[in-house]
Amino acid sequence: MTNKKILLVEDDPNFGTVLKDYLMLNDYAVTHAKDGLEGLIMFKNDDFDICILDVMMPRKDGFSLAKDIRSTNKDIPIIFLTAKTMKEDVLKGYEVGADDYLNKPFDSEVLLYKIKAILHRKQKDINADDDQHEFQVGKFYLNSKLRHLSYDGGEPRKLSPKENKLLKMLVLHLNDLMPRELALTKIWRDDNYFTSRSMDVYIAKLRKYLKDDNNVEIVNIHGEGFRLIVN
Repeated sequence: MTNKKILLVEDDPNFGTVLKDYLMLNDYAVTHAKDGLEGLIMFKNDDFDICILDVMMPRKDGFSLAKDIRSTNKDIPIIFLTAKTMKEDVLKGYEVGADDYLNKPFDSEVLLYKIKAILHRKQKDINADDDQHEFQVGKFYLNSKLRHLSYDGGEPRKLSPKENKLLKMLVLHLNDLMPRELALTKIWRDDNYFTSRSMDVYIAKLRKYLKDDNNVEIVNIHGEGFRLIVN
């Protein structure tokens, strides 16, 4: 198996070198960029499995870099390193798509465990997505690989990534309860008031898409989750 590739963007040369050496000793292939702008160039010129970004950097800070990375690759995991412990910074990090956060100074072993856990979770998601991607739901046909939903052999509708994941999860629980927490943690990566409201918006969109078949409906199980029912 080839070594997983890490993009490390850290402007402190001593700390950056030590961290790079430590990760390489643990069988990761590491590319070290000295600031955010250099990090963006390196990201665009290679394929990485995970990004570790310092927050406070010259030329381009970690948050701006993460936004640029996310605009290119929505799924690559990002871990932020910060000397600050301010709640606003943590929230901002998660807003721009952080998978995890570490305050300096930190235990290198903790970082290692976080990297392993995130990559393992990512691989599980990929494997689950690879298993099955064609589904018949009443008169609807879903191809989750292409993100296509078509009705009665008609022209397919292109679903957004979240619509696609949510509908696929409902289909995998067909006529059974899909727990709210499961969808929030797997698709939104967090279970809080805001992500919960966001999911309700997506459920409403899916109900609209499925309204052509009277035998298909998404039922709200109060406080528990949803059921996709085919009569």
